[in-house]
Amino acid sequence: MKNVYLDNAATTQVHPNVIAKMQDALGTYGNPSSTHSFGRTAKTAIESARKTIAKYINAQPSEIIFTSGGTEADNMIIRCAVRDLDVKTIITTRIEHHAVLHTVEELEQTGFVEVLYVNLDAFGNPDVAHLETLLQKDDSKKLVSLMHVNNEIGNKIDLEEITLLSKKYGALVHSDTVQSLGHYNWDVKAFPIDFLAAAAHKFHGPKGIGFAFIRKNSGLSCMISGGSQERGLRAGTESFHNIVGLEEAFIHAYDNLEEEKKYVESLKSYFIEKINKDIPDATFNGHSGDMEKSTYTLVNVCLPITEAKAMLLLFNLDMKGIACSKGSACQSGSDAGSHVLTQILSAEDMKKPSVRFSFSTYNTKEDIDYTIGILKDIIEA
Repeated sequence: MKNVYLDNAATTQVHPNVIAKMQDALGTYGNPSSTHSFGRTAKTAIESARKTIAKYINAQPSEIIFTSGGTEADNMIIRCAVRDLDVKTIITTRIEHHAVLHTVEELEQTGFVEVLYVNLDAFGNPDVAHLETLLQKDDSKKLVSLMHVNNEIGNKIDLEEITLLSKKYGALVHSDTVQSLGHYNWDVKAFPIDFLAAAAHKFHGPKGIGFAFIRKNSGLSCMISGGSQERGLRAGTESFHNIVGLEEAFIHAYDNLEEEKKYVESLKSYFIEKINKDIPDATFNGHSGDMEKSTYTLVNVCLPITEAKAMLLLFNLDMKGIACSKGSACQSGSDAGSHVLTQILSAEDMKKPSVRFSFSTYNTKEDIDYTIGILKDIIEA
């Protein structure tokens, strides 16, 4: 039996170079806030990592704030924008990651903000004309929060267009870029977006570390109180070995971006071709089957399987050594169904299983042949 890992949108295999760097870093045990040589050694490495990340996205080092991952970065940005920047209205969609959705829902329930949702088309794309209508609704301070790449259906939005439109009406702009930082080139000076969120484990780095890009002079203050680490924006002793791992993963991702992107694109294209040929009744959710309108790292497939077979589909795939996701990994174990697919699929299609397959450079075309062969066997059994 093969072991095939096609759940890279959930997390990725840690690159060997990252593991080696982290092992070395564990030997540097000084507290980065200490003034002696042990502490200064750790502090120097952390600031080097900050400069490295800033260089690749054309930011200033002071605009990179290390966090425990994308969820903390999203929470920090949204909650602090409401508290510190007098945001009274948040504009988002109903298919955002729960790190954004649950945060804005809680803020609305507690009476701090009004939340407005941008209409979506049949593929899950935000209606830009409707966004403009919401931006014009009143004179309240607004925060627009729209993810660049959807973690379930892979749709890409035109973040530059949305940022420039939002700025026309004086709104702040945040994007959960967890599925795109490390996979696409970024230049934060090219358009005036205010806030981004990233997580290392989406591009072959360690779990438990990420960063927030927070535009200089944003006016945000800390969400976690304590020491003065991270320019006073995120208290707590820095996770030094994880930061070093994040830096190494970021370097590898961007120094090899074009080559690895081309390879992973070929895998996705091959997967789509094989599905269309071998399981022609399957359909692709959102724009995930469109190489131009979605990320190159994932597809989300609605399969022609009976409800009875659907209940055991992921179990049967796992028994054959295939790892994938029904919805996002953050929803595993939930019977509620995907909040993303609920917004775009018919009631009839929601009865069928939709499965997300996501790719990395560690995958091969043989993995795809094996996976689709097993899927075909399950459907035809």
